[in-house]
Amino acid sequence: MTTFEVKTAVESEANAVIDALKLAFVADPATRWVWPDSQKYLLNFSSFAKAFGGKAFSNKSAHYIGDYAGAALWLPPHVDPDVDALIGLLQQTTSKEAQAIVTQVFDKMGNYHPSEPHWYLPLLGVDPYYHGKGLGSALMQYATTKCDNENVLAYLESSNPRNISLYKRHGFETLGTIQVDEFPPIVPMIRKPQPL
Repeated sequence: MTTFEVKTAVESEANAVIDALKLAFVADPATRWVWPDSQKYLLNFSSFAKAFGGKAFSNKSAHYIGDYAGAALWLPPHVDPDVDALIGLLQQTTSKEAQAIVTQVFDKMGNYHPSEPHWYLPLLGVDPYYHGKGLGSALMQYATTKCDNENVLAYLESSNPRNISLYKRHGFETLGTIQVDEFPPIVPMIRKPQPL
């Protein structure tokens, strides 16, 4: 079995990391609901990823594995996504109806975020070519070990039901399901720090 080293991305690697995520999210139910047209998805995903998790690069919490075969953008405690940029992107690239629904989804997501300090995972994904090789688990293990060492909660929202089992294997528990109109369900999940 090949072992892959998890590396921390520097700012100059941001485009390569985001390209890996673009491949990983090409069939993600929520992201593709927002941009069902493949051309619009390809044009807008990078801006979405930068707004949602891009602060991970300046906080040294953007990780990748292999030659950008997979990546994760984690936001440390007290660092939030760029909500203004997300809203602006939605206003420029989606219909009024889609904007209204996504805004409701974001509001409901906010209701589940822990109030205490926590690491937040906006995006984690693996290039479909590398699925089933343990890269997602390696990325998750790398981050959850840090959470355990710091004795801090981890929190995420799963936009793809196929990923829930991965997160549960790494100690996450479901908090509920967010469902707004025809938008695909989002599952908020939390992980308490575990003894070393």
